[in-house]
Amino acid sequence: MFLLGTLVNGLLIIIGSLIGKLLNRIPEGMKVTVMYAIGLSVMVLGLQMGFKSENFIIVIISLVVGAVIGELLRLEDRLNQLGLWLERKIGSSGKGSISEGFVNATLIFVIGAMAILGALNSGIHGDHRVLYAKSLIDGFTAIILTTTLGIGVIFSTIPVVLYEGLIALFATQIDKFVPQALMDQFIVEMTATGGIMIFAIGLNLTGIVKIKVANLLPAILVTGMVVTAVYIIDTIYW
Repeated sequence: MFLLGTLVNGLLIIIGSLIGKLLNRIPEGMKVTVMYAIGLSVMVLGLQMGFKSENFIIVIISLVVGAVIGELLRLEDRLNQLGLWLERKIGSSGKGSISEGFVNATLIFVIGAMAILGALNSGIHGDHRVLYAKSLIDGFTAIILTTTLGIGVIFSTIPVVLYEGLIALFATQIDKFVPQALMDQFIVEMTATGGIMIFAIGLNLTGIVKIKVANLLPAILVTGMVVTAVYIIDTIYW
């Protein structure tokens, strides 16, 4: 079952969010310090991923073009509107806002190599180990995020399952027309591009600056197009 890893990921985010909801009596000062700790950790993780690039020009081009596309499509505003719609339907979470928890958790759980690589492995090889590992990480992260941002974190399960599920479904056919060398190069540069976005999420969580990270999401698709173009050029001329 190629969706097994995706479903486990969604389930553990739900469980982690529910556990975090039960731990809602954490003192305010502790919550602030924990949020700073999460933000700093996310920033370091993003830097580690960013340094994996083998051609940083691809990362820069992808982020710049992706930012332009994201701003034109107003992805951050649309994601926030979805979060606010959930908040109106369900009511206040009593701790933070549903919108804030939903948006931040969605970006943290969706952006990154493990989501794409794990879903690809599930679809191509039926190997769910990467997504199982991601599920454990996301579950523990959901606990911490829910204690600080509120129960809105639980709704990030929906975009995570849709995102990983679609990639896994696509991956069931991808190995028939995408060379392994091209796929390997894409994963490397996608990891670096996603790392920069994760670093930006960390900046947001610490309150240092407010970056519209959702508007950078098209950079992942742009990375695929740029890497493909570079691969074709290298194949023709070398």
